[in-house]
Amino acid sequence: MRRNQVAIVGAAETTKLGVIPDMSQIQLHADAALNAMADCGLKPSDIDGVATAVETPQQIAHYLGITPTWVDGTSVGGCSFMLHVRHAAAAIEAGLCKTVLITHAESGKSMIGKLPRSIPADSLQGQFEAPYGIYGPPSQFPIPVLRFMKTHGITHEQIASVAVVQREWAAKNPRAMMKEPITVADVLNSRMIAYPFRLLQCCLVTDGGGALIMTSADRAKDFPNKPVYVLGTGESVETPMVSQMESFNSSRAFKVAGSTAFREAGITHSDVDHLMIYDAFAHLPLFGLGDLGFMPYEDTGPFIAEGNTRPGGKLPLNTNGGGLSYMHSGMYGMYALQESVRQMRGIAPAQVEGAKISVCHGVGGMFAASGTIIFTNEK
Repeated sequence: MRRNQVAIVGAAETTKLGVIPDMSQIQLHADAALNAMADCGLKPSDIDGVATAVETPQQIAHYLGITPTWVDGTSVGGCSFMLHVRHAAAAIEAGLCKTVLITHAESGKSMIGKLPRSIPADSLQGQFEAPYGIYGPPSQFPIPVLRFMKTHGITHEQIASVAVVQREWAAKNPRAMMKEPITVADVLNSRMIAYPFRLLQCCLVTDGGGALIMTSADRAKDFPNKPVYVLGTGESVETPMVSQMESFNSSRAFKVAGSTAFREAGITHSDVDHLMIYDAFAHLPLFGLGDLGFMPYEDTGPFIAEGNTRPGGKLPLNTNGGGLSYMHSGMYGMYALQESVRQMRGIAPAQVEGAKISVCHGVGGMFAASGTIIFTNEK
């Protein structure tokens, strides 16, 4: 993909976030989509590309009355929407469509119309992981995280500081679910979930959604909001347990996606003004800082604990409060993208002054996939 040839022209989340017991999952999709269309002055008939995950693109297209010429149903977990941005950019450049709607929504808390997620007994996970007690994030992450801590000298207090700092950002965000200040002691004294993770180190469980609308950079100048240009993209997939246990760092998928995006964007780490790293659990920002090449792994814990990512710090990170304090409906990537777009538009509740480049890094499928999108507000 060429730099700055495609732009985000519409972006919005659902009207409400949190607990929404009066809307089904597909209604949340529609709410987010219509809000994004209103944001850029479009209607369903103006859309000719649809991308989504979990729900199928044909369901979304039928529900909204869209007749697309291009669809993408890539579903690889919480970073699916980063991959959708990359695929949509390629499709627009190739002339397969002109205006793409990317939607996400989940009734993660209320479970209204939520599609079931299951692990079939004859699947690879069902045969080779579930019988040994590996089932879902709380049981899958702890051992690699403990080895990561031992290998790189990361302390419990440093990982707890991730939740503390992100709560500082959330306190500036009116739509954040959790705003009350917390301390490292609060985190380490909260209820144990699966050692070493305690309650305040685990993501929220909420309802909500978001949507993006993309088009070519040439057309973007005709829309009411300042365009946010796609500067670089990257994606990769990996066998999750092999990847985690092989190096006890993170996932090779993370490194491939990140390096690809940086190379495509033609930037260095010192060019980055704002960073979003998927944080389903408090350790992920540490992994992300290392995997993306910002610093050695052993420096990531001290870097956050010393305040470098908090408001006023040298590298603003997860400025919406993240999945730990903002919201997390089950697949967080869309909300990270939304915050990157807000920062590039200059309208974020906790705006980073003068930010020109934002890196948005997502993970999915228990480390099985990764996507990285780099945005800029300069053509």
